[in-house]
Parts: sequence; structure tokens; C-alpha cells
Amino acid sequence: MMDDKQENSPQASLLRSVAGIAVRGKLFFIARRKPDGSEMSQRWEFPGGKVEGTESDEAALVREFLEEFSAPITVLRFLGENVFANKGKIRTLAAWEIALEPGHVSMLNEHSEAAWLPLDTIVEMDLADSDRSLIPILQASIKSNR
Repeated sequence: MMDDKQENSPQASLLRSVAGIAVRGKLFFIARRKPDGSEMSQRWEFPGGKVEGTESDEAALVREFLEEFSAPITVLRFLGENVFANKGKIRTLAAWEIALEPGHVSMLNEHSEAAWLPLDTIVEMDLADSDRSLIPILQASIKSNR
């Protein structure tokens, strides 16, 4: 049961999604969605997905990477979040740094390709709008890690 403070919080009523940000040196892991006729079709994204029910962000990321790539991950730290609209609903997209070993991506279940690329290249790609909103958070994270 939520207390009054939580119920009145704008975050309490927002739908939540998570993005796993895997970094190897100066390279970030991204994947391109399979063609399916949706607005996300063939667009690049930082993989992740919707948080279900009472699931934590971390549990959602672990589940999503197993479902989408059959890949185990370790969630390392929260990087930041943004609010966006999708199909008339307001959602929050939270970015989490994760550890993903390149050899652990054994299959692409929802994506047609995956790559490790520098952020400068990623910003020029056909990136999902919600994921594009994470770029300033990732740029700030890179600067703070120098």
C-alpha cells in the first residue's frame, strides 16, 4: 500500500520503462528492432522494456535481456531518466548502466542486428525518440567518468 506522499507523486502514476546501457571503453551496445510495422520498426535502441507490475527496474532489465538476447547481465548503477509520451500515455524511461559481456549475446529475438558503437555514431542513427532523449544523460555520464 502506498502512503499519501507516494500516491500524490507524479512518478507514482507514470508507466515505467527501462533501458540497459552497456559500455565497453567508448562503445555502447545498441540494437535495431526487427521490421514489424510499428513505430519502433527497424529503429535503433538501447535495449530494455516495460517494467511489469511490482517488478523493480533491475529485475525488468535482467528479464528483458534474457528474453531479447538470451544474455545474462549485471545491473551496475542508475544513470538518469526522462519522461516521454507513447501512444497517448506518459511514460518514464530510466537508464541503467549494465555489465554485458559481448560473447553472451547468443541470439536476437526482437532485433535484426546489434552493435557496439561510439556515442557520436549513435546520435546520427535512426534512434527511437525515447532513447534519443537519454543522449544528454549518457554524455554527462561519460564526462563524469573521465
